[in-house]
Amino acid sequence: MRTIAEINDKIQNGSVVAWTVEQLKARVAEVGISQAAQEVDVIATGTFEPMESSGAILNLGHTDPPIKIRQCWLDGVLAYSGFGAVDLYLGASQSAEPAGMSEMADSEEIRERGGGHVIEDLVAGNPVQLRATGQGTDCYPRATLDTVITKDTINQFYLFNPRNLYQNFIVGVNGGDRPLYTYLGPLQPHLGNAVYSNPGALSPLLNDPHLRLIGVGTRILLGGGIGYVTWEGTQHFPLQKRLANETPIGPAATLALIGNAKQMNPKWVRGCYFKQYGPSLMLAVGVPLPVLDEEVVRLCAVKDDEVVAPIVDFSIPRRVRPTFGLVTYAQLKSGKVKIENKMVRVAPLTSIALGRQVALELKEWIEAGKFLLTEPVVEIPGDRAFIPQEVWGSQMTLN
Repeated sequence: MRTIAEINDKIQNGSVVAWTVEQLKARVAEVGISQAAQEVDVIATGTFEPMESSGAILNLGHTDPPIKIRQCWLDGVLAYSGFGAVDLYLGASQSAEPAGMSEMADSEEIRERGGGHVIEDLVAGNPVQLRATGQGTDCYPRATLDTVITKDTINQFYLFNPRNLYQNFIVGVNGGDRPLYTYLGPLQPHLGNAVYSNPGALSPLLNDPHLRLIGVGTRILLGGGIGYVTWEGTQHFPLQKRLANETPIGPAATLALIGNAKQMNPKWVRGCYFKQYGPSLMLAVGVPLPVLDEEVVRLCAVKDDEVVAPIVDFSIPRRVRPTFGLVTYAQLKSGKVKIENKMVRVAPLTSIALGRQVALELKEWIEAGKFLLTEPVVEIPGDRAFIPQEVWGSQMTLN
């Protein structure tokens, strides 16, 4: 029906028709797939959820005399400095530590602050304390550095995220007899609650289940600015079992993303903390899906009662945990699910309301001619298996 070049022409001349994925699903229910496909050019998807496999690249510029940084803390959070003299990588889930904090910081502030909070502060233009030690060489003689930086006083500042946008994920519960503190947040004993982290039928990648429309070079909304898909994400597992509608029944595809953090909006880049687990980053990602043919619309018409996730028991501390079966996202979004004849309260980590805003913002960018689509330069692989790590030698058994 269309090409990306033709859609871009319509964006530039102001005649493009862009809908959010919710608008598309509603329109399909009214007029069917064929008619909806004739009416729309681009479908805007969005999500706002924790994405802890994220981080930022920073280049500080050289001091006088220069320093070759070998240890560095940004507001108490250790940054990786093993490449280049003044290049840093700040991981979103790295916790603050006393060695890099001011003497005024209390223990609670140290414990609950991490790389995601520092990234948020830098995006917002706030000053960040930098403390570093150098190697001390003939060309980099400075031994220490103690200064304050902002996004305007450094060269590069961009997010480079190894794993974002899980295509689907799990539902966490706790069948044990004590509280558990996990990457899904606190799980209460005796199936006291359930937590899920994917927006279901609104999830960008569930609406393009085989990543036909998304590849290396795809332009996206990232953190309120422009970003791009750079590669498959870590733990990319497109061979996950799938339903007849082609959606996976658990964690499947992931993407690696990049974007200029100097142009991002702190509304869409927020540090967060999971009790007794650690810090993370709440991040907005919006993905445009060009309507090339009716098949695009057919796949985007999937509904929450047609997408499932496994209920996983975190009380078993093993790589493969037992499950209580599959549950639809319609059931999850109702607020309660039935597990072993017990009604269990459910809460999302993803913000459905803010995810809708992300999709709407992307739609408005497209309609205003501020966001053009890009042709992928390389497909995301569809044949990656998931390889577990085996432990050999004296640590083979679980203590």
